Amino acid sequence: LHANGFVGIFPSNSQGDDIILYNDESRTSVLSTIPQLRNQEQKENNEQNLCLADFIAPLESKKSDWFGLFAVTAGLNADELAKEYQDNGDDYSSLMTKVVADRLAEAFAELLHKKVRTKLWGYSPDENLSTEEILHEKYKGIRPAPGYPACPDHRGKEFIFSLLNVTKESGIWLTENLAMFPGATVAGYYFSH
Repeated sequence: LHANGFVGIFPSNSQGDDIILYNDESRTSVLSTIPQLRNQEQKENNEQNLCLADFIAPLESKKSDWFGLFAVTAGLNADELAKEYQDNGDDYSSLMTKVVADRLAEAFAELLHKKVRTKLWGYSPDENLSTEEILHEKYKGIRPAPGYPACPDHRGKEFIFSLLNVTKESGIWLTENLAMFPGATVAGYYFSH
């Protein structure tokens, strides 16, 4: 199995339900605008329907904020290895290859998120959490993924893959229906708060 991963942290602001990414710290030129979906659930007690853009400083606030993107895989060569086992009549090892690749991809996503928090973005440089605390997400920030409840629109993956040049650099690619290949791949967003 082979792993590969990419991360990008971009100057950003929000405007309505959109996250605006800038080309550089001058924030004068827009690189991309990533739309987000607002929750539509009926709420009680005048509770707000939020969307992920609400967690990035609004453009009108004149505050600088940042937004991260990532894509990782531990599945490069997994399908070939699984097929080799299957061709040799070892269905168990074939299945376990895919399971292990999937778990390694999730572990890689967790490791990269820690490196983003403590070093690359560095918004929690003194973080010193136990494995148990990490598993219960006691760290600062979140890493939601397109296709999951916080951002159900799978098209977010297109922004990640395009802005990080993932397909050209990694061997990871999107199908026409926005499934990621190889299957043991995780992609998403980083929010610092």
